[in-house]
Order: sequence, then C-alpha cells, then structure tokens
Amino acid sequence: MISRLLKTEISRKRYARFKKRKTAVFASWFFLIMCIVSFSAPMISNSKPIMLSYKGETYFPAFFQYHPKEFGDKENLIMNYRKLELGEDDSVIWPINPWNPLESNDDVDEYPSEPTTVNILGTDEGGRDVFARLLYGFQPSIIFAGLVWFFSYLFGVIAGGIMGFYGGKVDIIGQRMVEVLSTVPQLFLIIILVSMFDSSVPLLAGIVIAFGWIGISYYVRAEFLKNRNREFVEAARSMGASNTRIFIKHILPNSLTPIITFAPFFIAAQFATLASLDYLGFGLPVPTPSWGEMLAQGQKYYSIAWWLAVYPSLCLFVTLYMLNLIGEGVRDAMDPNLV
Repeated sequence: MISRLLKTEISRKRYARFKKRKTAVFASWFFLIMCIVSFSAPMISNSKPIMLSYKGETYFPAFFQYHPKEFGDKENLIMNYRKLELGEDDSVIWPINPWNPLESNDDVDEYPSEPTTVNILGTDEGGRDVFARLLYGFQPSIIFAGLVWFFSYLFGVIAGGIMGFYGGKVDIIGQRMVEVLSTVPQLFLIIILVSMFDSSVPLLAGIVIAFGWIGISYYVRAEFLKNRNREFVEAARSMGASNTRIFIKHILPNSLTPIITFAPFFIAAQFATLASLDYLGFGLPVPTPSWGEMLAQGQKYYSIAWWLAVYPSLCLFVTLYMLNLIGEGVRDAMDPNLV
C-alpha cells in the first residue's frame, strides 16, 4: 500500500513538472490534433460525399463502398458522385476539400500546377491535390513511427533486461551478438529487400525494428546492471520472490526512466527515417501519399513548383519540432533534481 502511494506521488510530481513547461503541453495538444485531423481525413478531403440522401435512402460514401447500380448507373464500375443528378428531396454533404490523394485534376492545363481556389496548395507532377496528399501522408508516417517505437522498445527492454539481470556469460554472449548485428549496413539491406519485395509500412517497419532495438537495449542493460544489487532487490530476494517477479515488478519499473525520456525523440527520428527513405525512392510504393516523395518532387521541380518543397518541408518541420518540445517536457518531468 505504501509502495503504491509513493508511486502515485512520484507520478503526480512528474505530471506537475511536465505541466510547468507550457511549450510541451501546447506541443502535446497540437500533435494530438494533428493525429485526429489526419485520421479524420476522409471527412476533410475526399472526392466522395460524407453523407448522401438519395431517393429516400441515406448513404455514407466516404466510409463505405457502394456499387454504381444502387444509384442507377449500370455502365460504370466506380461511382462518380460529382455527376450524380440529385432531385429536390435529395441532399449531399461534401468534405471541405473535394479531392482524394490519388485523384488527378483533369481541368488543369499542366502539372504541377500552382495553388488556386480549386487546389488550395497546388498539385503535384501527377495533378494530385497537394493538400490531400499532405493530410493523408501523415497517416503512414505515424503508423510507421508507432510500430517501430513499440516493437523496438519491447525487444530492447527484453534483451537489455535479460543481459543486465543475469550478467556473466549471458551478458557477454548477448553483447557479442548485439555487436555483430550493429555492424550490418541497414540502408543496403533496405535497398535489397525493397527491390525483392513489394514495399509497405510493415516491411519497412520490420527492417528498422530488426536493428532499432539495439540502442534501447544498451540503456536498459545499464539500468538493470545498476539496479540488480540495490537494497529493494535484495529485500525481495530475502522474502522469497522469484527471478521473474523481481525482473518485472521491482527492477523493470525502476529502469525505464532513460527510455521514457528518449521516447519522443525516438518517434521523431522515425518520422525522419520514413521521409528519408521515401525521398530516396526506397520507401512506400507509388502513389501512396508521402511527405518524402513530395520532397523528391520538390527537388525535381524546384524552379517551377516551389509549393512541392515548401509545404511538405513545413509539415515535417512542425511535426519534428512538436515532438522535440514534447521530449523536452518529458525529460524535465523525469528529472528528479527539478522541483
């Protein structure tokens, strides 16, 4: 009971220290809003209505696929809702931006086209709306970063914890294996695997995870080596606690401070990693919306299409900056020397 109260008090103090850093609080809310907006993209930017009331029936085309026969179109396999003739009793609610990220604007004379009232941030080299691609492009980035962060931390904590907890031969053998893995050229491996298999978020995340846990294991191993001989561990052993219980209930919670502090910066690094891979052409398959791929287009058309470089760069800068502000807040919250 006393232990739980102490943990609650420590958590309360950490939260209070985090709240003192106003920029970190603002960045947290801003990043959360970015996630909500991006995953609500079908309601913000889409060539399909959010809601359609047609001949007494209600449809939600932005979320569900309907066959054109339901609207009396027997000639096409894909419904074009813009050409649907509505009656007096029919109604439709369109997204704010009437473009999906894979759709080209056929009314534009040349691609890429500059920002207009129709395409508020312009179009790319395929005539696709830049705003829509920026909006949808955040989704694979946050999914990739989340997958890499979770599994890298999971494997890193397990591997580093085992090496640090048991020490001796286990630690020596484990460290030699880690050293061998750390010498593998990751970029070359990604290039080879992407050329052999169809690129996707799970494939890219799996390759990065295969090596991303190594750095985490170093921190966890060091903390376990430091904590395994502490008084609270010896007390648990004297009371008959098993190694598993000591590992999970006693040492692990007291060894997570460094990696929790590092987490926002780690996630930011994964955003930059995916953008870099897409920029080099070894990332997500075309025409998947991607900030890195748009930056590559910006370099290609830098003299005639400034918007292809400015807007993706701005989005990437803001995202990384917000995550770094959050990281600074977490760092201060976990610092016991701050009041």
